[in-house]
Amino acid sequence: MVTLPLHYKKLFISFIRLACGMAFFGLISGILFQESTRKIPYADFPPGLHWEAVYHLALVHGHVFLIGVLIPIAVLAMLYFSLLLGGKAVSDKATRFGSWLYHFGVGTAVLLLLYKGYHYVLSVRGGELDFSVIEHSLFGGVHWLRGLAYGASHTAMGAGLAILLIQILKTLPKKKIEKAD
Repeated sequence: MVTLPLHYKKLFISFIRLACGMAFFGLISGILFQESTRKIPYADFPPGLHWEAVYHLALVHGHVFLIGVLIPIAVLAMLYFSLLLGGKAVSDKATRFGSWLYHFGVGTAVLLLLYKGYHYVLSVRGGELDFSVIEHSLFGGVHWLRGLAYGASHTAMGAGLAILLIQILKTLPKKKIEKAD
């Protein structure tokens, strides 16, 4: 049995809480998707238009499970297995900073997914069927704000994950593992 350093225990608690919360939210987002898109009339739209109207909201459920549940659990498994294989512990500073960036990126990405999904659904329910108009009206039509929001969320999430993964790779043992008799 491998003993986890204190800062690993804090990271494990943080990521397990994130995964549990996001798993719960992922389930709720599936229900929200079904209920929110129910009032969009299929009969009034040409083929394919209904799917285009709900597509962005449909993405929330899968993205929440991927970035909020699967990736954090995979990082924890890699941290644990690297210790189990005789690797050194990733530094406290790297785990704190990588974790903070990842949490921030996940939170903002999920909020942006919800915003864009509901923006489309509510716009279509309000009678707007020109998707270029709907797309242009995101963030009040301020394109640099949209780019900043999406860029910040993805950069933070990617940088946090990269910090953790690079540090895990650096801590793996350098020598070959001998074959057991």
